[in-house]
Amino acid sequence: MTTVADDRAAPPLRVVVAEDDAIIRMDLCLILQEEGYEVVGDCGRGDEVVALVRERRPDVAILDVKMPGLDGITAAGEIASERLCAVVLLTAFSQRKLVESARDAGVMAYLVKPFQREELVPAIELAVGRFSELVALSRHAASMEEQLEVRKLTDRAKARLIADHEMSEELAFKFLQRASMDRRIPVRQVAEAVLAGELTP
Repeated sequence: MTTVADDRAAPPLRVVVAEDDAIIRMDLCLILQEEGYEVVGDCGRGDEVVALVRERRPDVAILDVKMPGLDGITAAGEIASERLCAVVLLTAFSQRKLVESARDAGVMAYLVKPFQREELVPAIELAVGRFSELVALSRHAASMEEQLEVRKLTDRAKARLIADHEMSEELAFKFLQRASMDRRIPVRQVAEAVLAGELTP
C-alpha cells in the first residue's frame, strides 16, 4: 500500500524536452518543474535529443513532431529501439495516420497542441507506466527464452549420458546437477561440456 509519505520519498521523474520553438520549450520546462518533475535536459533539434537521452538517461522524453535534424517520430523510434526511456509526443495534429506512425515508433502517449496543463501529467504518467510494463515483459520473455534453451541443452546432455554411459535419466540428471554444484558453474555450461565430450562421469 502506497502512502503519502512514500510518494514524497520517491525521487522526481527525470524528463528531457525537445521542442524547436524556444518559448514553448521554456514554458514546458517551467510547467514540468512546477509539477514536481526534474528537467535534466532540453534542446530544439531531433538529432540532438537522441544523444541527450543516451547521456542523461531520463525516465521520459517529451518530443515535438516537427523539428530540424530529425523529426520527433524518427527520434522516438531510435529512443524506443534502444529502450532508453518512455516517449511522449507533442503534435499540432491528431490525424490517425500520424498517431499510428507514433505508436509504431514506440511512442507511449501523445498530446495535441495547444494542450492544457492538466493533460500533461496524466500523459507522462501513462507513458512511464507503459514503458515500465514493456521493459518488465521483455525481461520476462528473455528469461523464459533462456530457461527454454537451458532445458533443451539439459535434455540433450541427459540423452548423451544415457546413450554413452548407460545411465538412467534420473542418474544423468543428478550427474549434471552435481557437476554444476561441484564446479560452481551453471547447469547450461555443464550440459555444453557434456555435449562437447569435455565432461564425462
